[in-house]
Amino acid sequence: MQIKLIIGLGNPGKKYEHTRHNAGFLFIDALENNLKNMSLRDISRREKKIILAKTQVFMNKSGAAVLSLIKFYKVKPENVLIVHDDIDILWGKFKFSFGRSAAGHKGVESIIKTLKTKNFWRLRIGIQPKLTTNNKRQTTKIKADKIILKKFTPGELKEFDKIIKNAISELEIA
Repeated sequence: MQIKLIIGLGNPGKKYEHTRHNAGFLFIDALENNLKNMSLRDISRREKKIILAKTQVFMNKSGAAVLSLIKFYKVKPENVLIVHDDIDILWGKFKFSFGRSAAGHKGVESIIKTLKTKNFWRLRIGIQPKLTTNNKRQTTKIKADKIILKKFTPGELKEFDKIIKNAISELEIA
């Protein structure tokens, strides 16, 4: 994975801060903080130039924003990592993927349609809650519109920080 541009998807504005749909924005913030806290010795070892960006359009219109960033920075789609929430992945989990369909994610659908390719990297951060019933761990899918705009609780945000750190360590850039 030779990433040159990492783009976090989300919805702009105060109303959407800390919602599950803004997992991409939260990831970019955490990665930026991680990079700021690196020592000079760590930075000189890496010698990679990576651009971080957050789209400033609503999720369903992400394609135009991503295309603009790719053109401006002259980056090929295969060197782009799109970071977004994924309702099909359980809370606490994440997956890297390349060249996959949108699987119903409207932001990714917009990107694939606009770029006319699905050959880009994705970091899919799970937001599907784990439900417990009668002290048994049970997973039940909840409709996307019921969960994606729900804000993270303070406890979930702490847990989310750990999830993000694990994903960053797998990126091998920070």
